[in-house]
Amino acid sequence: MKVLAMLLMVFSFTALQAKGSLWNQSKLPQDTAFKVFTGKVVDEATRKPVVFANVYLVGSSLGTVTNAEGEFILKVPNSELNRKLGISNMGYKNVILSLSDLKDKENLIKLEVVAIPLEQVVIRNEDPVELLKMAFRRINDNYNKNPEMEVGFYRETVKQNRSYVAVAEAVLDVYKAPYTSFMDYDRVRIYKGRKSEDIKKMDTLMFKLQGGPKTSFLLDVVKNPGELFSEDYFDKYNFAMAGYSSIDGRDNYIIEFDQKAEVEMPLYKGKIYLDTKNLAISRIDFSFSDKALQIADNDLVRKKPMDMKVDVIGANYSVNYRVLNEKWYLNHVRSELVFKCIWKKKRYNATYTTALEMAVTDRNSENINKARYKDQA
Repeated sequence: MKVLAMLLMVFSFTALQAKGSLWNQSKLPQDTAFKVFTGKVVDEATRKPVVFANVYLVGSSLGTVTNAEGEFILKVPNSELNRKLGISNMGYKNVILSLSDLKDKENLIKLEVVAIPLEQVVIRNEDPVELLKMAFRRINDNYNKNPEMEVGFYRETVKQNRSYVAVAEAVLDVYKAPYTSFMDYDRVRIYKGRKSEDIKKMDTLMFKLQGGPKTSFLLDVVKNPGELFSEDYFDKYNFAMAGYSSIDGRDNYIIEFDQKAEVEMPLYKGKIYLDTKNLAISRIDFSFSDKALQIADNDLVRKKPMDMKVDVIGANYSVNYRVLNEKWYLNHVRSELVFKCIWKKKRYNATYTTALEMAVTDRNSENINKARYKDQA
């Protein structure tokens, strides 16, 4: 599914390196109409960071997610300071805190692992394909039928071996098309961006990340099912029930999938999480199948020196949705590619990890304004 892949060209790269902790507020714009809270979410037992946990104002569309170190920044309007803060992640108990009980900086929040008692889960159907078909028939009921404007935080990174060599960040202004319309599409423009002046040169090789911020919305597979979830492709996958999980305090079926051995085209494998109450797709974690990785180079690398060998080691994606007033909305997207470059002529050998991440931090249904085609990111 080419729209789901983060396509690469060995040519140039537009992002620069950003250094320092996310907690460094000296880099944040000061706005007296808002109060900024920072913190870190960790596993209560292991003290390890909880990555991509949802951090949100209860009963509000405002929120963010933790980064790879479990850190978060949440900018709260002064008019919303009487609300409570919710923290949730798959497999953990939800935590609800009063904003008045938080410090401005370096709050440490611990999440407790939760087990799902099987007797609490209603088994609707043991056939995972039928469950998925029911889920897609309910998209009109479970997801937004009206367009809305969203604010998103976007980040691109490139690591050379173990060192970050490039990072770019941007605030996005997004027109989110209705899930019920196949003719209308999401439009994304960059409201503002930033980059560091401290850049580490990448030896003799440079990259361009093709796709950019718009790619993160193409990964909304409920809106853009493509070769992953179109019913025309169901017979190309093996599906199996794989248990249950808790996401944001709600029970979910887990469905595993992988492409069938006899299917020659490159496809995917992963896990789909269906809310047991209304069969909404709440999360999808997927990657290139083993067969797809063997031929992924042609799809992911668009241009490179003729005598360079590029092997794609991994291509992983995660998309999750958040429920508000029983409607589900795109919340967070992450895409990561790992590939190895060998250039014998230059005696060059390096492993690169490129990542794209987008979190929706606010949304509203007023003042709908589509970006012009030429202004899109």
